[in-house]
Amino acid sequence: QVQLVESGGGLVQAGGSLRLSCAASDRTFSNYAMGWFRQAPGKEREFAAAISPLGGNTYYTDSVKGRFTISRDNVKNTVYLQMNTLKPEDTAVYYCAARYAGNSGSYSDYKAYNYWGQGTQVTVSS
Repeated sequence: QVQLVESGGGLVQAGGSLRLSCAASDRTFSNYAMGWFRQAPGKEREFAAAISPLGGNTYYTDSVKGRFTISRDNVKNTVYLQMNTLKPEDTAVYYCAARYAGNSGSYSDYKAYNYWGQGTQVTVSS
């Protein structure tokens, strides 16, 4: 069982930046691909970004490309989401998720992930 704990959310003005962190309890962290998903009020959970187990490949939804950067530190068992040029439409609860390296399915498919954090709120004011 992998425990994931997100941090770094908060309130920021449009155009500002935040960095989310997700710390994992599993020492075999490098065996997992990691993803960030988000869910706005009244909307379905949507994919934001993902990174392969060793960090060599990253994936983004179109709406965040060029503004968000996902990275990971396999020594610290932590994945990050640097969010720049934030927009009000980025307001959501952001969830960190882990999936076994061998899982099939798209990185953007939330059903392909095995473990989830509790989420951290990001609010962008206009």
